[in-house]
Amino acid sequence: MQAPSVGGVMLPRGNGATVRLSRGASLTDFAEKINANPASLVQVMLNLGEMVTATQSVSDETLHLLGEEMNYVVEIVSPEEEDRELLESFDIEFGENEGGEEMLVSRPPVVTVMGHVDHGKTRLLDAIRKTNVIAGEAGGITQHIGAYQVATEVNAEERRITFIDTPGHEAFTAMRARGAKSTDIAILVVAANDGVMPQTIEALNHAKAADVPIVVAVNKIDVEGADPTKVRGQLTEYGLVAEEYGGDTMFVDISARQGQNIDQLLEAVVLTADAALDLRANPEQDAQGIAIEAHLDRGRGAVATVLVQRGTLRVGDTMVAGDAYGRVRAMLDDKGNNVEEAGPSTPVLVLGLTNVPGAGDNFLVVDEDRTARQIAEKRAARERNAAFAKRTRRVSLEDLDKVLKAGEVQQLNLIIKGDASGSVEALESSLLQLDVGEEVDIRVLHRGVGAVTESDINLASGSDAIVIGFNVRAEGRATQMAEREGVDVRYYSVIYQAIEEIEAALKGMLKPEYEEVELGTAEIREVFKSSKLGNIAGVLIRSGEVKRNTKARLVRDGKVIAENLNIEGLRRFKDDVTEIREGFEGGINLGNFNDIKVDDVIATYEMREKPRG
Repeated sequence: MQAPSVGGVMLPRGNGATVRLSRGASLTDFAEKINANPASLVQVMLNLGEMVTATQSVSDETLHLLGEEMNYVVEIVSPEEEDRELLESFDIEFGENEGGEEMLVSRPPVVTVMGHVDHGKTRLLDAIRKTNVIAGEAGGITQHIGAYQVATEVNAEERRITFIDTPGHEAFTAMRARGAKSTDIAILVVAANDGVMPQTIEALNHAKAADVPIVVAVNKIDVEGADPTKVRGQLTEYGLVAEEYGGDTMFVDISARQGQNIDQLLEAVVLTADAALDLRANPEQDAQGIAIEAHLDRGRGAVATVLVQRGTLRVGDTMVAGDAYGRVRAMLDDKGNNVEEAGPSTPVLVLGLTNVPGAGDNFLVVDEDRTARQIAEKRAARERNAAFAKRTRRVSLEDLDKVLKAGEVQQLNLIIKGDASGSVEALESSLLQLDVGEEVDIRVLHRGVGAVTESDINLASGSDAIVIGFNVRAEGRATQMAEREGVDVRYYSVIYQAIEEIEAALKGMLKPEYEEVELGTAEIREVFKSSKLGNIAGVLIRSGEVKRNTKARLVRDGKVIAENLNIEGLRRFKDDVTEIREGFEGGINLGNFNDIKVDDVIATYEMREKPRG
């Protein structure tokens, strides 16, 4: 039934009905749901003061605004929910359903090591794995997420533990949070000499948000000033009470450098898992799990580290991971050995995917290649729409004119390429959080994994973008092409350096702000009349210095008589000079301005560019 018009447009009214839309939906998607003409919704948006095309991905706020205007309740479907609905449409169950009790067998706990930067997370993993990864890392910071499995003996029984290695700095917060979500237990590393630090609390909050038990590793007990008791006291304030104080959190004092008490820490992890968790999975079903990290390998193509959470992954299986799919050509364990299958809680390197999945993407095994391709394509389209909606700048009719004026809003376009999807994602989110005011906008046109290619340079050239290569270089003729096209390609191996340089570039795009700097004042002692030059002031320089060709104002009895004057001529006796300093006398000519009197003050100044804070 046609209802009264909305903003002058005849449309069906919602009467409070709920419309479910995915993130990044367009007005056409909305129109289909309510049986309306997309053009009429464009008109409604125009009446609301916003210009939107029918097929453009719009933000959640715009969808809610439109729904409100038309009396519909708009429900934005979360990516997880949308993914579940997508899989249901293919009759695929993803999640906790693992069959009956008799199908379940115990699996190793999955552990994430978290904590403040420099408190020894990498060295602890290093001690656990007995290999040195710290030497090869740029700036000593873990740049990628890896996964490793180790064995330990508890009560004369061999038990396995899987470690997810998350990077340790706030720039990687998104990746760390994701690491916690795929985790059963978190080890919180706190240095005994430093105690609880800001990132310790941040890591603790991630672990609590993921609702996982925590084992505290009090590291650096061999260092001077170490006080493990103080650490226990500090963490009590955050709800982690040590067992010896009557709480239920296991604290283990360790030295990762000396390899001291590492076995006790592993035992504490196993005992915590046994006491607090029921870690069982069905190894017989089709494999499902999470992609921990992925990168593009020159010889092997897209390579993804996946953690199998339930079922068994086998070579030859067809799998979908995020918007990537493919048949598993080969699998490698954490030591680089080929394996034929991987059961629950096992991390493996998978070869054979069409492209690089994102860190944290879910993966699942499906029966047919065709099904895998359809799921991947639908996921890719959804991601694309959501990204477009996020990037869309909302412009109302009131400020459209202002925005279109040249130079009113400047935009720094970026193309980000990196060696691994987690790094690219962390770098992008850090850069998008940079804020140097409303005049300058930052926009990521494209991000991807792998070397900087000619198509990246083409895109940068056509859109005046800067290309950032993070732990990757340009390949083939891309370097020569960048030089020829004048495209700025920057290479980085440490994330903070990239953030600092881009922030500096953003500040450089801001319109310069100027401030007035007083140079000197001159008191007029005598006025000389010249038929050629007009009135000349005979002056004594009271402060600073007076320079030729600088701005000046004339002050009489404390009041400004004239602004924006120019020091046209400057003389000392009979000589033309460029400046006269404090305490000296001279003659000043103010050009065409002749209204000068004895005791007037000439104040000179210049406008200097103000550095941005």
